[in-house]
Amino acid sequence: MEKMIIREALDTDLESVLFTHRQAFGQEEEAGLVRDLLDDPSAAPFLSLLACMGGRPIGHVLFTRARLEPMAPLSVSILAPLAVIPQFQRQGVGIKLTEHGLAILTESGTDLVFVLGHPEYYPRFGFEPAGRLGFEATFPIPDKNAAAWMVKALGPGVIGSYQGRVICADKLNEPEFWKE
Repeated sequence: MEKMIIREALDTDLESVLFTHRQAFGQEEEAGLVRDLLDDPSAAPFLSLLACMGGRPIGHVLFTRARLEPMAPLSVSILAPLAVIPQFQRQGVGIKLTEHGLAILTESGTDLVFVLGHPEYYPRFGFEPAGRLGFEATFPIPDKNAAAWMVKALGPGVIGSYQGRVICADKLNEPEFWKE
């Protein structure tokens, strides 16, 4: 089996990144969101990681800037979306992309990372339900999906010291992106 390489996506990788999302989700919506976020100044700085095998894209993860209201002296990111091409799913690609991204964000001084995702998947990385810790999503999450809104602290002393509503990048600030 060929070795997977994870690297920061370049501007010249845009078509590979969008291809990955189209393949993973079987539709254009997530690819369009990624394209819009990569072009959204309010999402920067962002971290865009591409997983490749044999020179072919097989996965992608995007972390974009967010902030807390009321304003807090924190560096905050949102993980969205994570995509793996179907034939490479359930082989650890998403895990490696997420772990690599979290390591880079930790080194860069990011304090909190949020995700609206599967509550069975993301706790393996240390994510926990954000609502019960005092962090509201950009748009209300229905009670039945509350466990899907999660946070991970990348440094000590942040959880319990801060609370508030997460404000995301402009292109992610639409109610349709806040359903799980």
